[in-house]
Amino acid sequence: MKLDSVAASKRILTSPFVIQLLVIMFIVEFVKGALIVSILPVYMGTALGLSAYAVGWALALQYIGDNAFRSPLGWIIDRVGYRNVMLFGVLLTFAAVGIITLTSGLAWIIVACVFLGVGTSPLWPCVITGATAVAGDEAGGTIMSVVYMAWLVGVGAGPIVINFFIVDSYVPAFRLLVVMMMMVVLVAFLLPGRSKSREIEGRGAEEERPSRHGEPLKIRIAAYFAKVKSSLHASRLLYPAMFIQNMALGLLTPILTLYARTVLHLTPQQYSMYLVTGGAVTALGLIPVGKWVDKFGTRWFLHVGILLAAFSLPLLGLTRSLPLVLLIVAVIGLGYACIIPAWNALIAQAIPKSERGAVWGFFLTIEGLGMVLGSIISGRLWDSFGPRMPFLVSGAALMTLFVLHLLISRRGQKRILT
Repeated sequence: MKLDSVAASKRILTSPFVIQLLVIMFIVEFVKGALIVSILPVYMGTALGLSAYAVGWALALQYIGDNAFRSPLGWIIDRVGYRNVMLFGVLLTFAAVGIITLTSGLAWIIVACVFLGVGTSPLWPCVITGATAVAGDEAGGTIMSVVYMAWLVGVGAGPIVINFFIVDSYVPAFRLLVVMMMMVVLVAFLLPGRSKSREIEGRGAEEERPSRHGEPLKIRIAAYFAKVKSSLHASRLLYPAMFIQNMALGLLTPILTLYARTVLHLTPQQYSMYLVTGGAVTALGLIPVGKWVDKFGTRWFLHVGILLAAFSLPLLGLTRSLPLVLLIVAVIGLGYACIIPAWNALIAQAIPKSERGAVWGFFLTIEGLGMVLGSIISGRLWDSFGPRMPFLVSGAALMTLFVLHLLISRRGQKRILT
């Protein structure tokens, strides 16, 4: 098994298909992170004078657009392959960047947020479905570490790098984002089409079931998901756990920059340093933790990671000492270095191999709904109860997740299949 895991890891890192997926993941998340964290909240809060609650709703529209299409796009990936689905997404994301670049009206900004969400909706189903198909069963933790490292570096570098392009105006920043989106469109054209996609996933022509092609689309979709349901045997506790895990993150996304600027009074350079600290700790831990997860299982990494984050996030909202804040950020980064590969390897155990796209899309939709709710109530908590409340509620959500994971791991004996 150890030799199989090493061989699978090498196969992942040398696969042109996986490399293309990771490049797309990095660039899209770079652009998305730059817009959501550094550009849109500040612009909407200062130039447009919107409340934190309104900013949270605007960003929530992006998450709603993202999640509304993840499940159907996962199903479509299984039918038409990666290239067409990803091209749809990156072109719509490009349109969102263009709208934000060329317009300044609130209505257009809202349209751009929706386009950004819908455009990025194929990203995770495509990347995770394709990457796990290449990795196989021997390197689930490793592939999740690699995928999330691409995501983390992209979403972390976006807000940091873009600050250096925002001097007297946003024009240089928008030019950079446009160039990056042109690059990602070119890479998306290199992805495999339908036949090659089925070959990568190890599915032959006999699985296409041509006899059903004459039936109405509604009946074919219902039959498809009935087959998925019959092959999916996940603990019911997994579904609220997935929702809560992302709600805890969604509670912080709309207010993190606002908190750093208005409560901690960090300069853009200091804020970038804090983001780098937390992101670097997480990124450096992802690969080794992923390999350990493949070797030892997910249970204890999730126990430790969830508890670290659950106790650290409320402390972050209560602390005003900048050196202590930096230490807390590093601990949170360590916690998520344990959570990310272990959590996604845990979920991957419930995915039937023949319907990866649809089930990953469904699971990612559940997670994204938690992000939507977190983003909406985050601004309300800030406006009504003060800056510390989103951090306290996020910590409470993670403690609830810890309890759910205890029950899941006991029932499944280190597996979520029942």
